[in-house]
Amino acid sequence: MKRKLMYAGGLAMALASPIFAQTPAATSGGSDWHLAAAYLAMGLASGLCGLGQGKLAASACEASARNPGAQAGIRFALIFGLVLIESLALYTLVITYIAK
Repeated sequence: MKRKLMYAGGLAMALASPIFAQTPAATSGGSDWHLAAAYLAMGLASGLCGLGQGKLAASACEASARNPGAQAGIRFALIFGLVLIESLALYTLVITYIAK
């Protein structure tokens, strides 16, 4: 499993390499890494948000199966948690657009 994860990470980095191949804009010298960092942050935030949403949904399904009488409270906590997790990805998207 660890080997597959390492291969997937290497493939993701290889596919992200065109970010570094773009021509620099008319700046006053130095390197312009904030745009690449913003894209990588967006990818990281989206991936971790997906993992968090999956874990939250699995936990909510398990909780409602264990205690069917508390489905209303579990559903509220599920939706509220999903909103908070998704807001992280949206804030990172806004920051990515500001970084341009």
